[in-house]
Amino acid sequence: MRGHRTIFLFNRLLPFALSMRKCIVPALLIGLAACSADLPPNIVIILADDQGWGDLSLNGNTSITTPNIDQIAANGARFDRFYVSPVCSPTRAEFLTGRYHPRSGVHGTSAGAERMHADETTLADIFQRAGYATGIFGKWHNGQQAPYHPNSRGFGEFYGFASGHWGHYFSPPLEHNNEIVRGTGYLPDDLTDQALAFIEANQNRPFLAYLPYNTPHSPMQVPDVWWDRVTRVARHHRQPEMENSVHTRAALAMALNLDWNVGRVLGRLDTLGLREQTIVLYFSDNGPNGVRWNDGMKGRKGSTDEGGVRSPLIMQWPGKIAPNTQISTITAAIDLLPTLGELASVDLQTSNPIDGVSLVPLLEGKADPYPERLLFSFWNGRTSVRSQEFRLGPEGALYDMVRDPGQHVDVSAQFPDVAARMGVAREAWVQDVVPDSFATLPFTVGHADFPLTHLPARDAIGKGNITRSNRYPNDSFLSNWTSTDDSIVWKVSVLTAGLYEAVLYYTCAEGSEGALVELSLGASSVSRRITEPHDPPLYGMADDRTPRIESYVKDFRPLALGTIHLEKGLGALTLRALEIPGPQVMHFRLLLLHRVM
Repeated sequence: MRGHRTIFLFNRLLPFALSMRKCIVPALLIGLAACSADLPPNIVIILADDQGWGDLSLNGNTSITTPNIDQIAANGARFDRFYVSPVCSPTRAEFLTGRYHPRSGVHGTSAGAERMHADETTLADIFQRAGYATGIFGKWHNGQQAPYHPNSRGFGEFYGFASGHWGHYFSPPLEHNNEIVRGTGYLPDDLTDQALAFIEANQNRPFLAYLPYNTPHSPMQVPDVWWDRVTRVARHHRQPEMENSVHTRAALAMALNLDWNVGRVLGRLDTLGLREQTIVLYFSDNGPNGVRWNDGMKGRKGSTDEGGVRSPLIMQWPGKIAPNTQISTITAAIDLLPTLGELASVDLQTSNPIDGVSLVPLLEGKADPYPERLLFSFWNGRTSVRSQEFRLGPEGALYDMVRDPGQHVDVSAQFPDVAARMGVAREAWVQDVVPDSFATLPFTVGHADFPLTHLPARDAIGKGNITRSNRYPNDSFLSNWTSTDDSIVWKVSVLTAGLYEAVLYYTCAEGSEGALVELSLGASSVSRRITEPHDPPLYGMADDRTPRIESYVKDFRPLALGTIHLEKGLGALTLRALEIPGPQVMHFRLLLLHRVM
């Protein structure tokens, strides 16, 4: 058995040594048992989407049991007061950069506002630079086009979708390293399959696997096997009359599925003999996406109150983090990058200063008392401040979070000095971190290292009669294209001049075929007539457990327009119809531009 372990360690250590060009042969000759503790740890980061703090049995939910997620806490550390942002993209930006999201330019969740500035250094950049294999499997939500795409932000492998919410969770169209592919089966299961394949393929070198799931974000779609296991909703929201029990049941069923998939990841690490060599952490990106039990906390997703920003965080590294470590000190998503960097002994050289702090002293039990700090939550011009004992709300109300965790009583009159001090800190933070206005950046085309550019309908502006299929852009398409005065426009920055193949994805009802469409930028243009109708039905409603707020979807067909020469620089990339013989041109979903020369 010892011989097998020696071979296993040799196979894991040698590729890393070669990639880092460090001479470790003497250490190998001296004895692998002595140096095995110095192997760089693998890292698996699991992120739930819209899962509330109260959606786990770990935190007292009695309607379901989540044994695999709970076991991570039993095996390692549980952070009881861990804070993220009120919504998806900002949390992801903060976790990836260690910086408050307004610093990186993230101020929305669609239409380009979710993109981090190109000069930000990400967690994946840092670990890729250190010789790690890096992969993301799931929802990116921090930019579609390079240099904002995950493949240009340090992730060597990407399988999933770069946009925010997705319209269908059963075998949907996805991306694999910027190429369009078709998913297989229920999306969280498919993402897990891909992550497991990545872990297995890189078991002999250090890897960072980021698994940002798409659930329990709506649409509320979950297979029967999980739906049928939620037979009752035993605990209720603080305002039970506002709760939709069917929506809650779907969210909890999705949580059961996530727990099963987490168990698959943990099981594969065990099978490969990687448990002791791997840091595993699990958290969520904001508060619950519905009115459901959350231990009486005020607020939900979108709110800067406790219930909107408190997330579970659990972390294991057997032999390094003591089992059942309980941490009640306030911590935040901005702390994860410096924490993982220190745990892995990775150089944290970044292009911008980090706001977060390493949590290693807390994990080691060496930080009592921990230095006093304030944490800030910002969204849509509203900022709250959290200390270890108090929360100052956006309107100035002060809450004693130890004696009144549900934020029922304003104690600003009782503690005027505390309220004043936290108010001054908030104003200073806003002045330092939040710009007067966020820049509206063009969409990039033709990055030198990434010849294929996706320009989805969500990033376009529909002019004239053109309407969006839903007010939430991320999985939407454009329709009601009825006039030659109508157009679809992207404000773009062409990064590399050249010849581009243009392909659009469309549907067209029978009787509407024949329209002549033109794509133009400046003096360059290419046109093509739509000769074949393609009119598939909308779908998704049959799999929804509750009515959705997002757009329904359908299968769009690619149409090659031809090639167009694009000059480097800014401009309005425009899709218009020159002739419309039928009632309308088409429904539009996506434009692909592939640089060929």
